[in-house]
Amino acid sequence: MTGFGRSAGSFGKFSWNWETKSVNGKGLDIKCRLPHGLENLDLKARKIAGQKFSRGNINLTLSIKENGNQPSYRVNRELLDELIKTAREMFEGTDSFGPLRPDSFLAVKGVIEPVEEEPDVDVIQERDNLIIADLEKALSELSLARKVEGTNISQTLELQLAEIQALIERAGRNSESQPQAIREQLKQQMEILLDATPALPEERITQEAVMLMIKVDVREELDRLRAHTSTARKLLIDGRVIGRKLDFLCQELNREVNTLCSKANNIELSNIGLDLKALIEQFREQVQNIE
Repeated sequence: MTGFGRSAGSFGKFSWNWETKSVNGKGLDIKCRLPHGLENLDLKARKIAGQKFSRGNINLTLSIKENGNQPSYRVNRELLDELIKTAREMFEGTDSFGPLRPDSFLAVKGVIEPVEEEPDVDVIQERDNLIIADLEKALSELSLARKVEGTNISQTLELQLAEIQALIERAGRNSESQPQAIREQLKQQMEILLDATPALPEERITQEAVMLMIKVDVREELDRLRAHTSTARKLLIDGRVIGRKLDFLCQELNREVNTLCSKANNIELSNIGLDLKALIEQFREQVQNIE
């Protein structure tokens, strides 16, 4: 979800630049920074970005300048006359003030005022339309950068899924996961149970046998792990908006591996479970970069 896009444009005396950036995010968060006077473009800019992306932290920044615009000024005659009148009243009958010169008051704040030109509505509308059109160009460049990154990450995810699948199959070949080994382990556990409590009712013995079977049989967890990795592969091939779906699959993979580790009764299977947890975490970290 990381990328950068830029575009520039001009119209009449205006010129502008768009910069669009994207970083990882669980959802979609769009931030728009606009110069003073262009706040009216905020909603439109956010809407366009929201139509192009569904995940990530998106930053849109617009800078604009007005070229060759010479400011106009006017004299605030009311303030100037008031200053002269006050000065005359203060120094009347004295020689300390000297001859009154109106230009002495021009440096007083407010005497010289800038004159703001009334904007041409049609010109401003055309300018704003062009600014939005250039935003779409910057967002297209950002989208392309994200797709290139997504392609590279997808290849990494494929390799990680292959490693996860290999460990699942290795766990399936582990002696503890084989039917005969499971029966032997169940038999040993039942013998221990019957020696400790020989007067157990038959119904209770059946319940205990079922519970012991559930505790030692990891085949169901392995089947679900295979199903989840297969689904993840299909999503990567599909290539659409898959980030949140893969994120969910990571949670399910972790859940099954945790159960597998809790059932493991030999060192090899325990080590396979730990390796799986590490690989799934690496996979999850990469998934955060996928839209």
